[in-house]
Order: sequence, then C-alpha cells, then structure tokens
Amino acid sequence: MRLEPITWERLADTLADRILDLKTADGGAWPRVAVDGAPVGGTGELAHRVSDALRLRGRTSLVVGTEGFLRPASLRFEYGHEDVEAYYSGWFDTGALWREVFGPLDPGGTGRVLPDLWDPATDRATRSSYVRLPPGGVLLLHGPLLLGHWFPFDLTVHVRLSQGALRRRTPEGERWTLPAFERYETEADPAAAADVVVRADDPRHPAWSG
Repeated sequence: MRLEPITWERLADTLADRILDLKTADGGAWPRVAVDGAPVGGTGELAHRVSDALRLRGRTSLVVGTEGFLRPASLRFEYGHEDVEAYYSGWFDTGALWREVFGPLDPGGTGRVLPDLWDPATDRATRSSYVRLPPGGVLLLHGPLLLGHWFPFDLTVHVRLSQGALRRRTPEGERWTLPAFERYETEADPAAAADVVVRADDPRHPAWSG
C-alpha cells in the first residue's frame, strides 16, 4: 500500500470534505464514519479534528467513543484482569452500540443517539442525556476493533501502527492487550478493509493512503 505524508490538520480537512459528499449505503439521513485503531493511535483526537472541520463547513456531527460503551467490570474481568479473549470479544457492549447509536440512525430513525452509557472509572451508568442529530448530521465513532462487528459504516478510517510502534507506545500495564490487536490484524485485516488507512508510527508525521 502506497502512503503519502500528510499533516493531521490537512487530513482532518480532507476527510471532512469527503464526508460532505458521502452518500449513505442504506439511503438514511445520517452518514456513519468509523475512526478505528488502538487507543494509543489517537483515534479520538482525529475524530474530534474531523468534527471541528465539519463544523467549520456548516455540518453537524457527533463524536462517540467506544470507551463509553464498556461492559461492567464484573463482565469485563470475569476471567481475570488480563484476559485477551475477553478484551477482544467481550469488553465493549456492541449490543448497546447497535441499540443506542446505530439503530436511531437507521432510515426512518429518530436521530436520537446516546453518546455514552457506562463510566469505567465509577463502574456505573453515566446517565448522559440523549443527543438528537439533525438529518445530515454525521456520526464519528472512534475506538479499537471496530471493523469486525458488521457495523453499518459509510466510511471507515483505520489508524495503523506497526507492531513495534504499537508495543513502544502502549503503556506497560496495557501490553497484555497486544495479542488481541495481532488477532484483529489476522481476522479483520483492517488495513485492507478500511476505506482510508492512516499510518501513525510517528505521531508527528502521519501518512495516509489517500
């Protein structure tokens, strides 16, 4: 895959311009965009940059992070605090994401999205208020392991790190998750599946697939 150097600012502007012309696959009123990648890849920062760029272009968007849809600790840690299988397939409440985020954005939906559900710090429901996206409003969902759940994205961006960069940048206490990302590479092949790939081994000098 050929990658070209780009700045984060220009990347956000270019993605925002692409989103303005984006047609939803199901004919619905709300484009849905994934910003996929390991937490240390800066997916949240990129999603917010794109949101800001869309706002400057007069388009409403909502940034949602999957860290707000973690399962309760009793479920995440049922098999221990460092269980790779649980992290890969059981930490994130995909059912809640379907119900509270994607369902309301289906054709004929209400556009009434819950931005987060669970606070991992308190291990309690966040009790956040619903946000109503107007027709044409863009969902920007960011987080790890997004491309293996058949979520109905209209544009997918994968922030990629080499295995070496991922290991270097992942805090020591979280390196037990690395086998989950290796499995994700094998099973989901996100670099091939994504519409846009961003290489972020050096966060100061990203490159992208165009």
